[in-house]
Amino acid sequence: MPRYEFRCRTCGDTFELSRPMAQSSDPATCPAGHDDTVKLLSAVAVGGAAASAPSGGGGGCCGGGCCG
Repeated sequence: MPRYEFRCRTCGDTFELSRPMAQSSDPATCPAGHDDTVKLLSAVAVGGAAASAPSGGGGGCCGGGCCG
């Protein structure tokens, strides 16, 4: 189940809740009982082979034009 981070505007506390994606935008109450909270945006790292692949065309023997 995804975890979502919230911040309480009343006390400034930051907290996380696990909830289904369908409920990601539902209001949240902070652990101190305040209702004035806001969902924080999460920074997600994107990586893997596609992210590190070289850009541009060509490469290899036939892609580089060395084949006759």
